[in-house]
Amino acid sequence: MTACIPVRRGSIRARVLMSAAALACAGLSMAAPTRATAAEKITFVLSWEPQAEHCGFYQAKATGAYEKAGLDVELVPGGPSINPAQLVAAGKYDMAAGGALATLNMRASGIPGVTIAAMLQKSPSTMVAHPGQGITKLEDLAGKGIAVATSSRPSLWAWMKYKFNFDDGQLRPYSYNSAAFVADKTRVQQGYITEDAYFLGKAIGAEPVTLLLSDRGYPDYASTIYGMQATLEKRRDAVMKFVDVSSRGWLECATGDPTPAIKAIKAAADTQTEELSQFKINQMRKYDMILGGDAAKLGAGAMTDARWKDIFDTMAGMGALPASLDYKTAYSLDFLSKSGKAGQ
Repeated sequence: MTACIPVRRGSIRARVLMSAAALACAGLSMAAPTRATAAEKITFVLSWEPQAEHCGFYQAKATGAYEKAGLDVELVPGGPSINPAQLVAAGKYDMAAGGALATLNMRASGIPGVTIAAMLQKSPSTMVAHPGQGITKLEDLAGKGIAVATSSRPSLWAWMKYKFNFDDGQLRPYSYNSAAFVADKTRVQQGYITEDAYFLGKAIGAEPVTLLLSDRGYPDYASTIYGMQATLEKRRDAVMKFVDVSSRGWLECATGDPTPAIKAIKAAADTQTEELSQFKINQMRKYDMILGGDAAKLGAGAMTDARWKDIFDTMAGMGALPASLDYKTAYSLDFLSKSGKAGQ
């Protein structure tokens, strides 16, 4: 390579040589290869197996929105044998999806978890019963056996006991399939508003009775984003990009065309058919789960101090959390997106 050597001023020849040298050096500079900025890796473990309840994350991934923002996002499937909070606390993954209780419980155990966004303003948790059994409201479940998953007993079951005076003698095992429900018309079990009618309705040939707990005051957020405080602070710029892009992905799921997410979810989990995912998204829209509540004004992913206080007061009041817990350490509003509003 020819060195760019200064030329002495003075003669016309010198000035010509200077101009030629300058052009040559400029050409060398422009021709020199530039190193592309590498996308920043983020590992995000889901609260369950890939499904439409994770729509916005898959939308952002499938449309290339994360990549355009300089992020290399890996969406890691969850499942019944995976504890996202433990994996995040151990440093295996950067962040996770869950509910508000995830970081409240982490803080109660001395683990500095922080929730930074909530993509579903309502918990999809329900109680489901057969039609024709005299059940139209949660109070009608008094004295009846209720199948509740072990993982849900410290949260939604504890709330039901506190709110409706149920007792542990009513608890029955929960098997994560519809066979027991189909076989027993008196069975009541936990479910999700996003899928009860699709699976159980088809299985029994009738619309099941679905009781949405949030309609009766169950305060939890769902499809949240949370991580360890140190990770969030150290990688603030990347985390804020992730929240912003994810929020816009969820906005598209609420008001736009979720086809990219639906196809990506099907590719990640073949049990999640396009028909099922579209049904779930329709349910989330019907019940204003994405853009309801505070999100109606603040945009997808919204959280508020008032809502967090309500969650804590409810859980502490029923003894699920210590009253002395500094619940404000379990969340932060500093990472919320400013572009997840309808019309933007």
